[in-house]
Amino acid sequence: MRNFSFGNTCWSRVSNWLALLALGALLAACGGGGGDPTLDGGGSGGATGGVAATVGVSLLNANGQPSNTVSANAPLTVRAQVLDKNGAGVANALVAFGVDASLATLVPGTALTDAKGIASVTMRPASNAASGAGKVTASVTTATATISGEANYQISSTVTSKASIGVALLTASGSASNALSSSAPLTAVATIKDQDGKPLPDALVVFATDNALAIMSPSAGTTLSDAKGEARVILRPVSLAVGGAGTLTAAVVMNGTTSTSAINYIVGATTLAFGNIVFESPALEAYGSTQVALDVLSGSVKYTDQSLAVNFTSSCVAAGKATFASVVQTANGSARAVYRDLGCGVNDVISATASGVSGSRSAVLQIAAPQAASIQFYSALPADKSIVIKGEGGLLRSETASLKFRVFDTFNNPLPGLKVSFSKADPNAEVDLNPVSGTTDANGEVTTSVSSRSTPLSFRIRATLDGKGVSTLSDSIVVSTGTPVQKAFSLAISDSNVEGLNVDANGSAISASVTVAMGDKFGNPVADGTPVAFQSNVGVVGSASKGGCNSVNGACSVDFRAQEPRVPTPNTPATVCNGPLGSSDSTRPGVGTICASTSDGSAVPIFAKINFFISGSRPATAFLNGGGASLRTDAVTDLGVVSWNVPEVFTLQINDVNNNPMPSGTIVEVANIVRATNGGVSPATVQKTFPSASSLPPMYQGTSHLVTITSPSGQACAAGVATFNVNITTPHLLTTSYPFKLTFTCQ
Repeated sequence: MRNFSFGNTCWSRVSNWLALLALGALLAACGGGGGDPTLDGGGSGGATGGVAATVGVSLLNANGQPSNTVSANAPLTVRAQVLDKNGAGVANALVAFGVDASLATLVPGTALTDAKGIASVTMRPASNAASGAGKVTASVTTATATISGEANYQISSTVTSKASIGVALLTASGSASNALSSSAPLTAVATIKDQDGKPLPDALVVFATDNALAIMSPSAGTTLSDAKGEARVILRPVSLAVGGAGTLTAAVVMNGTTSTSAINYIVGATTLAFGNIVFESPALEAYGSTQVALDVLSGSVKYTDQSLAVNFTSSCVAAGKATFASVVQTANGSARAVYRDLGCGVNDVISATASGVSGSRSAVLQIAAPQAASIQFYSALPADKSIVIKGEGGLLRSETASLKFRVFDTFNNPLPGLKVSFSKADPNAEVDLNPVSGTTDANGEVTTSVSSRSTPLSFRIRATLDGKGVSTLSDSIVVSTGTPVQKAFSLAISDSNVEGLNVDANGSAISASVTVAMGDKFGNPVADGTPVAFQSNVGVVGSASKGGCNSVNGACSVDFRAQEPRVPTPNTPATVCNGPLGSSDSTRPGVGTICASTSDGSAVPIFAKINFFISGSRPATAFLNGGGASLRTDAVTDLGVVSWNVPEVFTLQINDVNNNPMPSGTIVEVANIVRATNGGVSPATVQKTFPSASSLPPMYQGTSHLVTITSPSGQACAAGVATFNVNITTPHLLTTSYPFKLTFTCQ
């Protein structure tokens, strides 16, 4: 180890320096610091050490012993010791280490000294190929100078070790062999040793061979050596029929060097054949099951060396009438699977083939036919089971019904090929049945049809399975006229008091829907497509294409829209409803009439009409508690005096300009209430109200609403006057407000 320092001190001046140091120490003790921090012994009293004067470098091995030889397997510790000029360690000094980068590396490159002035880093060769000698330096820079130290080292080159490998082929008994067959697979054993001839464990060994001849297990051909340095794979022929010779190669890589070993082997083909197909139950009941077994033989014994895939075929399975595995793997030389009948009803031929097995094998399994158990009514067309009297017609109405039945066996599966006879449950029913018999198809279905005559009635058809004593009845089929009658002609409107006297409907939105429902004389819906015409003496009814509708399931609807004319004119237009067969329209102002009519094909029309209000958008009269004087919107109505603890309840009867109800849905509510509490309005909206049918209807037919006002809740009595409004807002958002006041007393 060599030490370097900058600036020499003469021995003759030592005594003078010691005197100065003693004086400095005395002054520091008295004054709490001082001195030049760049001079040894100076500082503020909080310094961690003196100024570096020397740097010594030493090299240590892993055991902490001095060494100057470094290798990949034996790195060195580079230790630098920084001392001040008094020989004391300098703490927290930054030491920079340097080395020839082509020879060695330092980790890390810099370090701080500890309390003893020592800083350490690790040195390794720059690469396995590095060789030679060099020097490592350590430097500390102060305010006035750079102090360095160095040490020499040499690199010991790394000797690359190489593995050796040998490969052998062994039989199941462990003896050496290179004869491979399906009945005699081989185990390939690769033995790996290091450069010293010792077993090398955990080495990755790669086996390779011609995959047209043999396959390996594991299939990738890679494995790790065990503690004995041995790696193994199983070698088998790629198929039973393959033959020839090949080479198995084993390779291992160590320190970038690949070592290989190879061995040759020969593959011999194996001849296999089938035994007989054996059924556990050779005669099978319908829907029964049996086990099917088939042996694979090598010579005269079962072939058990490997599992084979046996392919089975069956005509019943192909038809979906049985279940049986199409591919079965052999186990202990036999392929076994369960055959289950699904109503095939005929003898089945089962055949077997397999890759590598010469020839095929077939056998016949006897299967009993399933027995019929029931016949069921399945469906009818028309689906509503209704036909029209012969000659009556009607849109989408049929005079013939098609009836479908299904025959099932004891397992509730459909049976094909069985004869079924049909008859009328009531032999006197006036309908025609054709055909009177049929044969079930592949789905077990059979169909007949029934046609109406001139009599309305209901009837049922019986289906009987020939020779089995099994029968069933269809659902009831109705024969109806399909034409409307007056007593079953009904008219309705969705809104009885429509806002339309002052405003139109909102754009294309309807004001109400008008619906007609029709039945025939038997109380059945009329035929689909029955036309109905509509007329109205106010607004418009119907659509742009026509003023009526065609029935579906005995009913149809049209739209009514409020617009001009707004004032109904009785009996205009003239309709069948206000003509000689009907009655005059209502003469009450604001009451509209809609007429609907159709025909049964005779000269007498079928009709009905309905009255409804065309209501105004602003109330004309509002009566308090049944009084005769209407309230005013421009004058406050005084409700008088009421005790603080007593609710004030009053009734408002509200009418439009024709003394009719306001539009349905009009909101009646209390607003702007001061010094009182809103107890609510009941009902809070104007309900749907039809015009009175009385011969002497009341003059005012508006709706009544109960209003409740109470004193402020939770407050002590404070006499005074409360004010509020009752607002009436129509669906078109037109609002009319009536002001009120009420005096509370504490008496």
